[in-house]
Amino acid sequence: METKSSQKSELKKPCVNCGSELLYAPGTTSLKCEYCDHTEAILISENGFEELELKGYLSEMGSQSHSEEIMMLHCKNCGANQHIEEHYKSFHCIYCSMPLIVEDAYKDEWITPGAVLPFQFDQKEAHAIFKKWVNSLWFAPNKLKKASLDPEKTKGLYAPYWTFDAQLYADYIGQRGQYYYVTRTVGSGKNRRTVTERRTRWYPASGHISGFVDDTLEKASKQRTGVIPSKIARWDLNLLQAFDSSFLSGFITEKYTISLKNGHLESQKEAYRIATRWAKRDIGGDTQTISTLDMKLSEETFKHVLLPVYISAYTFKNKRYNFFVNGQSGVISGQRPYSFWKIFFLVVGILSIIAFILFLADKGQA
Repeated sequence: METKSSQKSELKKPCVNCGSELLYAPGTTSLKCEYCDHTEAILISENGFEELELKGYLSEMGSQSHSEEIMMLHCKNCGANQHIEEHYKSFHCIYCSMPLIVEDAYKDEWITPGAVLPFQFDQKEAHAIFKKWVNSLWFAPNKLKKASLDPEKTKGLYAPYWTFDAQLYADYIGQRGQYYYVTRTVGSGKNRRTVTERRTRWYPASGHISGFVDDTLEKASKQRTGVIPSKIARWDLNLLQAFDSSFLSGFITEKYTISLKNGHLESQKEAYRIATRWAKRDIGGDTQTISTLDMKLSEETFKHVLLPVYISAYTFKNKRYNFFVNGQSGVISGQRPYSFWKIFFLVVGILSIIAFILFLADKGQA
């Protein structure tokens, strides 16, 4: 058993020229000083990232290895846990913008991330994507478009996820369906016609399937508000880098609130769905049914990974709307308010045009 690591992730690194903090430059493998443009390369591990054996970590002793102590702030409004850096004087929750009191910071432990997917573009580009999206919205309140001018409302977040790997084995019993078609006559008299109907012949089927399930992705955080939508929660995990805290510099990092155990339970459900698809493919035919599926997983491993998301938000009539941009692909998704008056005047305008057309038509018939 490996001993517990007491090392703390150091996110702050000073510039050798001017002493300012070096920040990660998205889309690169370098840290950059915003003041003098000095850059330093991030040393990329040639050993890749480590897959951790799951079984040991599901026990209390196993969870103590590959762990470290970090400073956290908990948002009482939405439940998010966010890592803070020592230089923060004031802070707001990235999901709900509620003020967080730095004096409430506490030390906590987490399973050290095994991999990180670095941001591929900076805050300015993310804000430009958000602004373009806002300007394209129909019936958006003018205040929303004005709010989109403030780039400080767009923040970069590394969101926590679990990934699971396993060897999958399953025995199944089911049926293979083969389509065939019959032609018959329906109706009588003038309504008499010929129709073709599709029917299915069923044959018993059983067999064994096996394969490797790679990087089943499960979210590791849960908030009461501002949930990252599934539309943008898609990343190319082939671009994961071995974890280095340098990639986090200048960004907010969220700690998982969904335990490894619960994440594993969700991954097992996904593995069962995968096994069902494999079994149906193995059965073949035109359609398939599965009556029994006995699945086993072995050689299970996992990683704690951090994935990039830009978040922006806007409050309209005391309701908060969140917007999300995938920090790798640039895909955007979010909630949006509607302007009552814009919709009202559009409806009035349409009704006025219809009334005018009807007036002209009635006058022409007179």
